[in-house]
Amino acid sequence: MHIKSSLILAILIFSISCNTSKKDKNHDEKSGATKIVNVIHYPKEKHLQNIKQLTFGGDNAEAYWSFDNTKLTFQATNKKWGLDCDQIFTMNLNDDLSNGEIPQLISTGTGRTTCSYFLPGDSTIVYSSTHLASKDCPPVPKKEDYGNKYIWPVYKGYDIFVADLKGNTLKQLTFEDGYDAEPTVSPKGDKVVFTSTRSGDLELYTMNIDGTDVKQITFELGYDGGAFFSPDGNKLIFRSSRPKTDEEIKEYKDLLAQGLVQPTNMELYICNVDGSDLKKITNLGNANWAPFFHPSGKKVIFSSNHKTTHSFNLFMVNIDGTGLEQITYDAVFDAFPMFSPDGKKLIFSSNRNNNGTHDTNLFVADWVD
Repeated sequence: MHIKSSLILAILIFSISCNTSKKDKNHDEKSGATKIVNVIHYPKEKHLQNIKQLTFGGDNAEAYWSFDNTKLTFQATNKKWGLDCDQIFTMNLNDDLSNGEIPQLISTGTGRTTCSYFLPGDSTIVYSSTHLASKDCPPVPKKEDYGNKYIWPVYKGYDIFVADLKGNTLKQLTFEDGYDAEPTVSPKGDKVVFTSTRSGDLELYTMNIDGTDVKQITFELGYDGGAFFSPDGNKLIFRSSRPKTDEEIKEYKDLLAQGLVQPTNMELYICNVDGSDLKKITNLGNANWAPFFHPSGKKVIFSSNHKTTHSFNLFMVNIDGTGLEQITYDAVFDAFPMFSPDGKKLIFSSNRNNNGTHDTNLFVADWVD
């Protein structure tokens, strides 16, 4: 899972409650939500033009483009749609959901899903789901049971599936006992990268798009995930929380034994598709995640709260770690950026323009270098 936005909001709310000794002027004491700021485009967001809101309520995240730049696949939880946890949907870029229309369901409607991505030809989608383990939504751990720390479940029921655009499940790609999720597809159309616990740790693997020729490509202790291919298909960018001290290592191993991780301190790494030439490209502190390559292949856009734990915004950095630049300026949460294959547009998830609620919606913008 690429860290769900509703859970990230829990970090923000918790950070505000822990770090504010008196009522924050930007905090609504009655609702617990941030101050209402109904803005679609902030003035400093010079790389974005013609921003358009695509969804209107619920929790919508991890939207990814089809190869032909015309369709999107994403995950959503929306009580009005009868959903108690994430399911996978697809929509055309020009679809209008402003009147409550429900987009095409791709997943089974049971279990919990995450991380969907178009396969070559744009007629099938790969995604992760727990529906074979149970038709029910899996339980979410309570942070009060873990010292009020932000904890994320690594559900061992996740496997990777392929479905068509009508929601017919066509194939199961992984069969291991444990977590197999977070699949994304190479622009070359030949490989999938994903995260798995099959080695006993959360590592990155690649496989052919038919599920064959599985290869482990990361080996260091820690949570490696959220990987994406470079535009030429030769490199991978991913985020990792790698424990170093004895205390950190013990905590990581103890949580993982319970099917849990605490991914609040993450940095970005880049490597070749086979795992060679591994390099850490950020050292910003806090959570740096959801990276995606700029169309040039020379930069990476990502989400971070390194400037303030009260908000996540999008930043861009060169692949050698230089030239950090802030891209968005939202008051709460911007994440999951992805450039369209033609490099003309950027899709992202945000809490902007949500009337002070915790709704996370999808936004698309024309990209200006």
